[in-house]
Amino acid sequence: MKKNILLAPLLALAFNVKAQTTLPTDSGTFFLHKFAQHIGKETYWVTKYKDAIKYTVDFKFVDRGSPVPLKASLKVDRDGYPIELVIKGKTSRFSTIDDSVRVVDRNGVVFRVDDKVTAYKMHSLINFPVAGYSPTLVQQAMLQYWKKNKQPASIRTLPFGSVQIKKDGTDQLTFNGKPLLLERYTVNGLVWGNELIWTDTDGKLICLITNDAEGDKLESMRSEYESLLPELISKAAVYGMQIFAKAASPAGAVNKVIAITGGNLVDVNTGTSMPDAVILIEDGLVKATGKAGAVKIPAGAKIIDAKGKTILPGLWDMHSHFEQAEWGPAYLAAGVTTVRDCGNEFEYINAIKSAIDGGRGVGPNILKAGIIDGKGPMSLGVIQADTKDEAIKAVDRYKENGFAQIKIYSSVKPAIVKAICDEAHKLGLTVTGHIPNGMTLQQGVDSGMNMVNHEQYVYAILKRNKDRSVDFDDSVSVAAIKFIKDHHVVIDPTLGVFELAFRNVKDSIINLEPAFGTLPPPLQTLFKNMGMEPEQAAKYKPLTQSMAASVKKLYDAGVTIVAGTDMGFPGFSLDRELELYVLAGLTPAQALKTATITPAQAMGVDKQTGSVEAGKQADIIIVDGDPLTNISDVRKVTTVIKGGRVYDPVVLHRMVGFSR
Repeated sequence: MKKNILLAPLLALAFNVKAQTTLPTDSGTFFLHKFAQHIGKETYWVTKYKDAIKYTVDFKFVDRGSPVPLKASLKVDRDGYPIELVIKGKTSRFSTIDDSVRVVDRNGVVFRVDDKVTAYKMHSLINFPVAGYSPTLVQQAMLQYWKKNKQPASIRTLPFGSVQIKKDGTDQLTFNGKPLLLERYTVNGLVWGNELIWTDTDGKLICLITNDAEGDKLESMRSEYESLLPELISKAAVYGMQIFAKAASPAGAVNKVIAITGGNLVDVNTGTSMPDAVILIEDGLVKATGKAGAVKIPAGAKIIDAKGKTILPGLWDMHSHFEQAEWGPAYLAAGVTTVRDCGNEFEYINAIKSAIDGGRGVGPNILKAGIIDGKGPMSLGVIQADTKDEAIKAVDRYKENGFAQIKIYSSVKPAIVKAICDEAHKLGLTVTGHIPNGMTLQQGVDSGMNMVNHEQYVYAILKRNKDRSVDFDDSVSVAAIKFIKDHHVVIDPTLGVFELAFRNVKDSIINLEPAFGTLPPPLQTLFKNMGMEPEQAAKYKPLTQSMAASVKKLYDAGVTIVAGTDMGFPGFSLDRELELYVLAGLTPAQALKTATITPAQAMGVDKQTGSVEAGKQADIIIVDGDPLTNISDVRKVTTVIKGGRVYDPVVLHRMVGFSR
């Protein structure tokens, strides 16, 4: 009864708003970007009433051919206090929103999500309605509200949650030949991790760097300042890294000499383990390994007791997209010490890697794969090539900037694929990527591709039955797998991506990710509704089962398989990828190899890393259990060592909002 007593008067007030006299309107435009590519815009109009201000927003971008339109309106009083937010449309290619929030007499809230209406009393006067990363205008209004309310430590976001805003500094830039002073802020709580906002000295938002509802980095730039975007993208990487470099100092202490004692050391080359092992680390390198008593431990060495635990080389994720600074601690916390970044913004990933390598950030070793797409409605990113000269120029630019590989994306024209590969090979680079539209895997490989991202491209050339399953005994399938083997093609299957996309949304997501409850709330919201309705998921089950089975078929045929995730649950998705390989029929030792020595060999750095051997980088993890018996024990990381620096996974996770 109490709920109904509260709800009735609030609803009556909320939906009986008196008309007001309006004054002339003002407007502004933000350009929206993904992978630094201008993909849409947000335009807002300001209508001033006698006692209120209303912002009307038209937000739309097109992401790889899919429109993402959204309409919103925000009304605040003359003091900036919120009255109403209404928002309807899409927040990504795969998600929608239809919400409204109305504040009644500053002490009650009525909110509607789709067709469900709820009301409650507020216990705080510092509140603001917001719906995630968009629209940009709402974040500008929220920032101005925060300033007017004496910059509180936290603002309750309506209908749920909270944000923490901090003044992070100022940046002096040059714009149109004149100095431009921008104020910089961090916003935490709307998306996973920290958003970065720059405003002018009058509080007008100039740039927002955030993450969209797919977890991809998205930039919103006030249109007249568009030319400053590359510089601000680079600064965002540096500032994001600095936050964690400061926080991780106690957890990431450097010791000149470290000795790990008492654990079972796994030799990933052979799939065997050495009990009661000693690993001696000096100046970031493995100096010696052996059984207890066979390796002398110098006086003063830091001792790490691994008794009852397993010692492994640091794990590799061969399909990373380092979208934000928070990925660094999250990867390390899960035991991932090396990633191949499969396509990113040029300025951003260069700055991220530079910060980590220079000790100004926290994260794994990064091998950069520079993305090249073709022009067209489905293209991604700003580095595109439709001619041989453009292809050569793009490859040369990546080589000059320390990239290890080239990644081809889906809109590259077939004729240009060969030009990209030829130039890459000439410069000593390998080529990975999607199989472009209109090509088969065989054609991509014949054009020079060395590696292929995603199992879908293998699946596409196998003999498929009417129910989407694969007939592996058919001559077409046999020939396809033989072609991949004979041409030494490296495959990163990313099975976990397909499992998540095709899962039954009625099934518990904990079946995929047992640590789901420890994820930051924005990530839980992002993932919990991913998948399909039961009937549709059932139709695609033969497809996902065949994809998994094909990994086993490829592995048994001698094809090089490397574990990659294409994002997913930060860090944890690599664990799931390995579990899926074991479910498909690989042994735990074989699965571990796909995330350690095999990717190091594929990238030509196995003399330096990929296993725990004398002379190699001290990238090592200690897990509580025996992954050679139970692959899921790889989730139980207790200690991470990267280049001789020791990290506590619990501390790392808490730094980026995980509750463990």
